[in-house]
Parts: sequence; structure tokens; C-alpha cells
Amino acid sequence: MRYKIIANPVAGHGHGLQAIPKIERALTKYGLAYDLIRTERPWHAAEITRQSVAEGYDVIVAAGGDGTVNEVINGLMLSRQAQGHAPALGVLCTGRGNDFASSLGIPEDLEQACQVLAAGFRRPIDIGRVSGGNYPQGRFFGNCVGVGFDAIATIEVARMPRWGGFFSFLAAVLKTAFIYNKAPLATIEYGQDTLTQRSLMISMMNGRQLGDGFIMAPDSKPDDGLLDLCIAEQVKPLRIFEMVPHFMRGDQATQPEIKTGRAAHIRITSQDGPLPAQTDGEIICTEGSCLEIVLLPLQLEIICQAFQGG
Repeated sequence: MRYKIIANPVAGHGHGLQAIPKIERALTKYGLAYDLIRTERPWHAAEITRQSVAEGYDVIVAAGGDGTVNEVINGLMLSRQAQGHAPALGVLCTGRGNDFASSLGIPEDLEQACQVLAAGFRRPIDIGRVSGGNYPQGRFFGNCVGVGFDAIATIEVARMPRWGGFFSFLAAVLKTAFIYNKAPLATIEYGQDTLTQRSLMISMMNGRQLGDGFIMAPDSKPDDGLLDLCIAEQVKPLRIFEMVPHFMRGDQATQPEIKTGRAAHIRITSQDGPLPAQTDGEIICTEGSCLEIVLLPLQLEIICQAFQGG
């Protein structure tokens, strides 16, 4: 079994670089045959992944945060489309945001995560694709697509000091409550339902959480063929602050401004303003007017803990 470790040295504001010696020691301890390569630029992880697939590696491991994982997923999916198959995905958490790994029960502790890799349990998972904005051809994702509030918050997180993921995202949420105060009128088509309203936030989740602690879809499962929607109508900043604890507990569906749903195909069309959007913490667009999101069932195998349920 050959493992390609794709390490992002700038993940977590340099934590990715500091973690490399610890990763190498743990992989050696568990007897894994690996090659490690460092990324050098945006989208490099996707390029390395495609090359590694062509070279016959059995497992491609993203060592970084959600952005690195997203690039590796895109490399795997592009390889799968071209060749009909793709090796398994592994994750080692060295980034500031690790929501994808958390949703799948992959430990953030590197020693434990390498032990999970060595155990080798594989679970097939769904993968999404979002088309529109800067990616008319589509971009794959593992955890989420967010339109509106959380996309603006993601932009603000990148400007934050070197805090942990949760505290950075919480601070960005509080700031965004004041700067993003007029959501566009948008039509959301999901499954057999259509909703037109000013939506402060439209989150489409394959995973469970955002921002290392905001539980957007408590019942989401990454292998059920459906995305879980959490749609918040336009509210005033004070009401946003009141709702934050509900999102941290995952019971926001009890609030009257929140609508939820499940669908494998979603289309969002703006009527009077731009649709800022992000996927897995990466900005898709700030000025787009139409996005289409589809979920592709059981596309990749991920190495995770065998006892992890739904």
C-alpha cells in the first residue's frame, strides 16, 4: 500500500509546515510506505493528486485544512472522471478549519489520525459539485456550499489574526452581522420545492458543521445521497446574535426564521443582487447570479474510524 502525503505548509498560518516532522515520525511508526510532497501554490494539491493517481498510489492524503482537502477531492474526482476510478482519500488535520474531517470523525490529533490511516477502514461517501460564479465548469466539494452570510464570513476569517478556527469564525460572524445587511432576493429550487425570499444565508451541507463549531446540519449523513439545507431569512443584526447559540447547539431549526430541507439537486437564482458563495471555505464568487449544486452518490472512499456511525 503506497501513500502520497500532500502537505500544505502554509495551512493554519504555518502550522502545516511545523507538523510535517510529526507526521513523518507517526507514519514511520505505523510502518506506512509514503512519499510526502509540499504544495507551493493554490490548486497545486489538485495537480499533485492527479499526477499521484497516474503514478498508482493507493491512498492520497491531504495534510492541511478544509481548503487542502477540497483541492485533493477535486483532483481525485477529475481523475475518476477521466479514468473511471480513484484511490482512497485520507486526511491529516493541520489547518485552521477542519470541518470535513470533524464531520467524518477523523481525529485532529496527528498521532491518532496516522493510526486511523494505518488501520485502513474505508467508507464510501457522496461528493457534491457546484457550478457557477468563477467555476462555470463546476467545482467539487466534500463538506458544504454556503451562499450569503457564511461566504462573507469566510472572507472575513482570512483577514483575522492567527486564532483557532472557531474563534476566528465567531469573530467573523459578529463582524459580518453588521456589514452584510441586505441579502439579495433569490429563488431556491430544491427537490420538489421552490422558495423565493431574501435569504441571509443558504447552507447546503454534506457534512455537519462549519467554522469548527457551528452545527449547520445535525442530521446530515455523507452517504445518504442528499444535501441538508439550512436557509435563514433576512434578519436584523441583533437577531443574528440571538441565533448564534442555536447554531452552536444545532437546534436552529426551532427558530421561525429558519427553513430546512433535503435535496440532491439545488438551483439558486438571484433576482436583484449578487450571490456571494463559498465551498469548503474557498470562495466561489462574490458577484455570481446563478448557482447549481448537485450531489453525486458514493463517489470516493475515505479512510476514517471504523466505529464512526452515520
